[in-house]
Amino acid sequence: MLGLEGTCRPAHPGFLFYAWGHQGPGRARGVLWTLPSRPVPEDPRLMGAQLSSKTDAAAPCKALRFHAKAKGAQVRLDAKGSIARRCATFCDGIVFSQRPVRPGERVVLRVLEHEDRWHGGLRVGFTRLDPARVPAASLPPFVCPDLEEQSSTWAAMLPEGCALAGDVVRFWVSRRGRLFAAVNAGPWFLLRTGVLLGAPLWAVMDVYGTTKTIQLLDPTASALLPATAWVPREETLSEPEAAAGEECTICFQHAANTCLIPCGHTHFCSDCAWRVFSDTAKCPVCRWEMEAVAPLVWGSCSEN
Repeated sequence: MLGLEGTCRPAHPGFLFYAWGHQGPGRARGVLWTLPSRPVPEDPRLMGAQLSSKTDAAAPCKALRFHAKAKGAQVRLDAKGSIARRCATFCDGIVFSQRPVRPGERVVLRVLEHEDRWHGGLRVGFTRLDPARVPAASLPPFVCPDLEEQSSTWAAMLPEGCALAGDVVRFWVSRRGRLFAAVNAGPWFLLRTGVLLGAPLWAVMDVYGTTKTIQLLDPTASALLPATAWVPREETLSEPEAAAGEECTICFQHAANTCLIPCGHTHFCSDCAWRVFSDTAKCPVCRWEMEAVAPLVWGSCSEN
């Protein structure tokens, strides 16, 4: 729990997954995450906050900006509403988009300022809370877990070391309710599942910890992005279903068909298991050192 400045709250209890990807020298390559596994009820403590109706989502697709009034106590915006800076401490940095974001639409931002004295960084996600109806004074200090517990909000922290000054971050929700992100030219990765669709969703960001200042970018203005930026085509990530059996907990695409030796965990497809073995050689679930990857033969590995 957060008791002192500079410390991070643990994630909610839930399922585990491994987000793989190399973002450059000295950056995190693999992160074990724990995510909430169920939706949370609305909390009346957000006084005046209301869910919008479906008709509110019919607004035209204007360029994304930060909502001018619904923001954390430490947030200051520039005149255009495209730059959000946390002035002090490490929290109270929640900001929202000024309009709903459609499934598959990319929210693109650049980290402008990084502050090393804290731990933990940028959180991103989506919420059903209409920021126009949320009094700024009612916002909690943290999006994870506070705003998630008080409302229909789904957010997650980016992997440690993946949102440094100058980095361009893209995040979006798929039509299956999965929250994805990508940093610079790196591969997309899954942050969490279970985002409920069927009602307008606003982008929510928490300028937290090591992330000091962020800027919303126009995803169509290629001149604003790094030359190596990779923008995945909408829903061409394909997300194919697992062929059979348990779904791989890394890619969520293929069937789990391997066994990690010696720990015996069997939650991964062969492609992902070998990538982890060559990358960190540590089981994403228990962090034991991996000695080998074996084809899964039921009964040959201990079930975990």
